[in-house]
Amino acid sequence: MAEPLKDLYNETFIREFSEKVRGVYLSFSTESFIEEVMDEHWDERKLKERIRHISITLGKHLPSDYQEALDILYRLDKDCEGFRYLFFPDFVEVHGLNKKDWPLSLDALERFTARSSSEFAIRAFILLDPVLMIEKMKEWTNHDDEHVRRLASEGCRPRLPWGQALPMFKSDPAPVLELLENLKNDRSLYVRKSVANNLNDIAKDHPKTVIETAKRWYESGEPNTIWIIRRGCRTLVRQADPEVLSLFGYTDILNNPNIITNAFIRNEPDSIFIGETSELHFGFQVQEKNTVKLRIEYAIDFVKAKKKTSRKIFLLADRDFSDGEGVERVRIHNWKDLTTRRHYMGIHRISLLVNGVEVAETQVKLNDG
Repeated sequence: MAEPLKDLYNETFIREFSEKVRGVYLSFSTESFIEEVMDEHWDERKLKERIRHISITLGKHLPSDYQEALDILYRLDKDCEGFRYLFFPDFVEVHGLNKKDWPLSLDALERFTARSSSEFAIRAFILLDPVLMIEKMKEWTNHDDEHVRRLASEGCRPRLPWGQALPMFKSDPAPVLELLENLKNDRSLYVRKSVANNLNDIAKDHPKTVIETAKRWYESGEPNTIWIIRRGCRTLVRQADPEVLSLFGYTDILNNPNIITNAFIRNEPDSIFIGETSELHFGFQVQEKNTVKLRIEYAIDFVKAKKKTSRKIFLLADRDFSDGEGVERVRIHNWKDLTTRRHYMGIHRISLLVNGVEVAETQVKLNDG
């Protein structure tokens, strides 16, 4: 099993970083810093707790003057790149939230985001002054650096995983959509993915708003924009929203059920242990004179700890199918535990979906190994 992400922050890494700091700031006490970071509570701290603890401890060992502390980090950041250095922007969130320091802090977040990412730290500033921050992020949408443009989108996502909630944007996404307007044809795939994920976040609370936006953006015919729309509307596609399916040319199966015949899905074997794999056999036939566009998926209603269920959808195919075309395939499904999903014993319902409509179902009994 892979080591937890939090173990990226181990004593070797902390010591190596300490030596880097001492190389540009001779007054830095490496042993004292290491001892305070690796305290008696270190092992029990989770990933974000370790990041925050490093930021707080670093503040105690750098100059008390915020500008001087940032200058030291600026001398380091070219050699401190990647996920592990998320405590650079977190340092800004911890020590730079005083309004008088905001010009320094926003410049620092703009700089640090290219080395790791400021998407989490920026949210504390948004919560304090969303109007000011939206204006700043509008500036960032025109930045030459793709990392900064991405920050303008990723930092204000209403449902950013691991990030602080932004309830004002869940309630009213209009300010966020203003930012996305400037990025809807961005030349960078890195930025476009963020814009699409932001749209998908908004769709979960304001589907009609996203549908209206998608229709308007679609009219541009710009390939980059259409790519964003398709990815940004993925939840709505999975929900078989008729307006979205129509926009992307998917066939309306809900109101034309006879297009699909002989649909089936079965799991072999029908009883397995957690950690094993099984074969999902599925198929159907198309009965339509014209070519039809179909998104084929299977959904598993996973049994949870308290015997409730949570649905997860897996894509099988997304393409045009011709009249009379028959499909019969096998997909291997792995039932081992993941960091993002734990399995529990019980009866798991499995459905075959065509454009979001259930056309066949089966089940599997999952046993505790």
